[in-house]
Amino acid sequence: MKILFLCHRFPFPPKRGGKIRPFNIIKHLAEKHEVFVVSIASSKQEAATGSGLADYCKSYFLEIINKTAAYANVLLRVPTRIPFSMGYFYSKKLFKRIKKELADVKFDLIFVHCSSVAQYVQDVSGIPKILDFGDMDSQKWTIYGKYKKFPLSLIYKSEGKRLRAAEEELAGKFDYCTCTTLQELKTLQSYGVSYDTGWFPNGVDNEFFKPSDIPFEPDTMSFIGRMDYYPNQECMFDFCRNTLPLIKTKRPDVKLIIVGANPPVSVRKLCRIQGVTVTGSVPDVRPYVQKSAVNIAPLNIARGTQNKILESMAMGVPVVTTKTAADGVDAAHGKHFLVASSHEEFADAVVRLLSDNEERKKYSINGRARMLSHHNWRKSMEQLDIIIEDCLENYGGHP
Repeated sequence: MKILFLCHRFPFPPKRGGKIRPFNIIKHLAEKHEVFVVSIASSKQEAATGSGLADYCKSYFLEIINKTAAYANVLLRVPTRIPFSMGYFYSKKLFKRIKKELADVKFDLIFVHCSSVAQYVQDVSGIPKILDFGDMDSQKWTIYGKYKKFPLSLIYKSEGKRLRAAEEELAGKFDYCTCTTLQELKTLQSYGVSYDTGWFPNGVDNEFFKPSDIPFEPDTMSFIGRMDYYPNQECMFDFCRNTLPLIKTKRPDVKLIIVGANPPVSVRKLCRIQGVTVTGSVPDVRPYVQKSAVNIAPLNIARGTQNKILESMAMGVPVVTTKTAADGVDAAHGKHFLVASSHEEFADAVVRLLSDNEERKKYSINGRARMLSHHNWRKSMEQLDIIIEDCLENYGGHP
């Protein structure tokens, strides 16, 4: 088949959350099909480092976002019902390129990752179309609104409402819609529109993210995630303010290593707390996680699957997380990882793992095994193949 693949983040190299899923889908589809990728890049640097994608597809075209034009597009959407994020990711040049691709190539399938770029092909007819929402972004923006102060809270809540309406409208224009988790799928199905839906999970590269022979450092916690991402910032502020002091009452020498690119000054200031290190961007996060006794993911704002949890468990490092973040992981509390619902529970879970090597070893082994059995890309892509097959078989066309 010839497949036109659209995504809102240029998917190479696949080193951050928004790139990992689309890259693995492209890589898999390209094994048997001709995949033509059209995407957006945030900068010339991202475009330059992404040239390796050519090894995984028939061709690719990317449009570098002009930030001035992007923000102008956002402002133009203010008096409308169109989501601001859809305005940000809109480019006339990219729209024309996609139109040209559709005119030049007889595609058998259009696959879109993320609703932000579904607008480019929402009105295309005569070709089966799949929209992979990944996460339901409307829910995320609505949650943001609860954590932001006025007037930002109103803007975030407004975007949540706009996205909710757009998601429902877009879903009705595609033949099949998918998500990353069952929880996200239930949200999508609650819209009540008549369309085929399904889900296939994120996987983790279990060969790349694997246990190390290097001994871990006792009383060391790690957190990984881009620090220019608000949910990561918020959870670290909250953890250092409310949970870390509780842990220190029982493990006074505990250390926390915050690993992630682009930490703002407010995050770097966390280094003023005894035992806290903020690394900034690092070439490889694995050594930092592998040498830690416990990996923490105390996210209060989370939708879909947190790749940071999958990667840590694949490396055999026990994970303590919140119910909000755990919902996107196919694993069981008390068997594969520990899930906490309060600062006190979170602190107790961390102390439990830091204090008992046998307990830590149990979660190390069980967590790794769960990733091998339930979060590997091969099995996930088998589910995707079934979805594509169903879509093609049931395709009835759009008016």
